Amino acid sequence: MSASSPTPDPLLHGPNDPEHDPTASYALEPGYVAALTGRILATSGETAEVTSPLTGQPLAHIPQSSDGDIEEAFRRAYRAQEAWARTSLGHRSELLLRLHDLVLDRQDEILDLIVWESGKARKHAFDEPLHIALTARYYARTAEQHLAPQRKLGVVPGLTRVEVNRIPKGVVGIISPWNYPFTMALCDGLPALLAGNAVIAKPDSQTMLTALYGAQLLEEAGFPKDLWQVVAGPGSRVGTALINNADYICFTGSTATGKRVAAGCAERLIGCSLELGGKNPILILRDADLDRAAEGAVRASFSNAGQLCVSMERMFVADQIYDRFREKFVARVQAMNLTPGLAWGSDMGSLISASQLETVTAHVEDARANGATVLTGGKHRPDLGPYYYEPTILEGVTPGMTCFGEETFGPVISLYRFHDEAEAISRANDGEYGLNGSIYSRDTKRARAIAAQIKCGTVNVNEAFGATFASIDSPMGGMRQSGMGRRQGSEGIHRYTESQSVATQRLIRFAPMLGMSDEGYAKFMTANLRVMKKLGRA
Repeated sequence: MSASSPTPDPLLHGPNDPEHDPTASYALEPGYVAALTGRILATSGETAEVTSPLTGQPLAHIPQSSDGDIEEAFRRAYRAQEAWARTSLGHRSELLLRLHDLVLDRQDEILDLIVWESGKARKHAFDEPLHIALTARYYARTAEQHLAPQRKLGVVPGLTRVEVNRIPKGVVGIISPWNYPFTMALCDGLPALLAGNAVIAKPDSQTMLTALYGAQLLEEAGFPKDLWQVVAGPGSRVGTALINNADYICFTGSTATGKRVAAGCAERLIGCSLELGGKNPILILRDADLDRAAEGAVRASFSNAGQLCVSMERMFVADQIYDRFREKFVARVQAMNLTPGLAWGSDMGSLISASQLETVTAHVEDARANGATVLTGGKHRPDLGPYYYEPTILEGVTPGMTCFGEETFGPVISLYRFHDEAEAISRANDGEYGLNGSIYSRDTKRARAIAAQIKCGTVNVNEAFGATFASIDSPMGGMRQSGMGRRQGSEGIHRYTESQSVATQRLIRFAPMLGMSDEGYAKFMTANLRVMKKLGRA
């Protein structure tokens, strides 16, 4: 099977009873896996095994890129980028719209692969092709708005013409995480391509197949060969190689690693954007619609088993409604359907790995041992899958407990009472992170005023995270230790460009004319500045 002609169905169906074991009746078709892994530029002869969180069974052996492979990838990328930068914005936009249609057409295949490789529930996997389709369409439709030369005010009205051009950086290195393997592998790179850049992508080793399928769709949409290349290997080596060769780095991952990325970029004086960790707060105000807030709190806390940078881990509930809200929230969580497999219907999937399970278990057990109450959940579920952990609500978490301030990145939420909104705002701003926040209130004007006091890059009112995440025209990113730079909107594409000012001057020059002395020229210009102010000129 060629890389540009995917098999209609990547999954082989076996003889096992899916009702007894919903995952045992599936396996990835070997030719399909070979076609995807064949897209990696890798000649080292080394491979790394990846397994499915659903069953723990091996999925593929991923070829590993050597240092020479990475150097070759950059050589190819720079050649491809030079030609690509000369193509029209209209053509680039057309290819993004083709990708939009391909993603929607291949949605079932994408979802199967995401679920099989990441272990998440199918309904949470659906967020990924949805987000990529939205991103592709948005940037295709707004290309001129973001990238066409912009007229600016000249110093002498009518005589100074100034334009700002957007020049592509060159080759962008993208280091993407495992938790949203399709959308995070592609969403940051699409505006980079539109802006005229090439991309070298280093997806997380645990979810390479989904990222490779995204690269295949780009080629099918018509993007030139070598414009988007995928390399594989340990982040400590491959990530460093990207930083040492790229013109810009986009990284999504932990705060600790993000700091190392930023230091490496600073050494070379190249730019970077970093979306990092979070310990996100959700505020349930006294006038909130309790049913709506409880429903939203489930999504806020347990989407993708809590393995979402913008999911909530701290919930502050007004004292006046605390008991009633807690009852509704606990009941909804206890009613969640936990069914492993590829089908629709499950409300939460698995954690990604043994190490992630170990972290979640350690946080919950530490809280329990130090006096916190587990209102529901709090158990590993090996009967469902090797890394399944129940959705968990904690009460009575105090500063001495690990999960109070450290990011758990799992299906664990801690409940806290608050007595007035000033206290809630202060507690929401505690700590070093500032990625996403959420506020539930019937008084949306007041909620927006409170949102402006929350030190987070995005805040959702009467929604968990979807309203900001899916609004591609608005920037998304973190404050404080949650990162720097933004994806989406104008900031999400301008980060991949250099701004170039071009000024054309006519009739006069910025020097003495017509026999003026230097002093006379200075007086003439001073008088003009005063006139400009009176005329209201900027």
